[in-house]
Amino acid sequence: MTARAACVLCPNPSPMTLDGTNTWVVAEPGSTEAVVIDPGPLDEGHLARVVSEVEQADRRVVLTLLTHGHLDHAESAERFHELTGAPVRAFGRGHDDVAPGEVIRVGGLEIVAVATPGHTSDSYSYLLPAETALLTGDTILGRGTTVVAWPDGHLESYLESLHRIEAMTRTGDVARILPGHGPYVADAAAAATYYLAHRAERLNQVRAALAAGDRTAREVVERVYADVPRNVWGAAEMSVQAQLEYLRRQPS
Repeated sequence: MTARAACVLCPNPSPMTLDGTNTWVVAEPGSTEAVVIDPGPLDEGHLARVVSEVEQADRRVVLTLLTHGHLDHAESAERFHELTGAPVRAFGRGHDDVAPGEVIRVGGLEIVAVATPGHTSDSYSYLLPAETALLTGDTILGRGTTVVAWPDGHLESYLESLHRIEAMTRTGDVARILPGHGPYVADAAAAATYYLAHRAERLNQVRAALAAGDRTAREVVERVYADVPRNVWGAAEMSVQAQLEYLRRQPS
């Protein structure tokens, strides 16, 4: 995808994972050390392909980072540690957590940890400053929009994270997005603007549904998400719960 980032697509497509989970291998050109971000679900074939991708470039995995703890991103973390010997770092694992703004250096590569909670409470993105590229996990996808996974995810935090990313696009720190699902996003600013506009539109639709008499999250989903395939209504209901909680917390 870039001079410092390659994607190994996991064969776990679904309505929620799109084409599958993007496992990212990042390394400085010429370095023998690589970082793997989100090894994915426990799929031995996929893990073998990731290891092969690294070895074919005459590198070895020295660190694994997780964007968040959902199984489609992190289930294989311990198994990948067994295969590579590389430590696993994330937020909320209890002993070696990544920290907001932390600069991680591996083999000449610089990675900056960016706290982007909201999709989940433990969501982090990782900035490659040399590429002006942000690896966003599920915070911003390659196409479509993501779920706010209530009750662990919170809409207020998610909106703050989107504004944080939008601000990074304005300063020039972020120009492109390497998502956890879906294709590479060449225009990060447009993506952040779209995501914020989409959330504002959905909130207005939820307000209108409440004004029309809907009371439960399911009733709101049936009205607001009527044009969305039913196989993702469960995820939509989580987002609606997060939206209802957000509206309850707003001044009247």
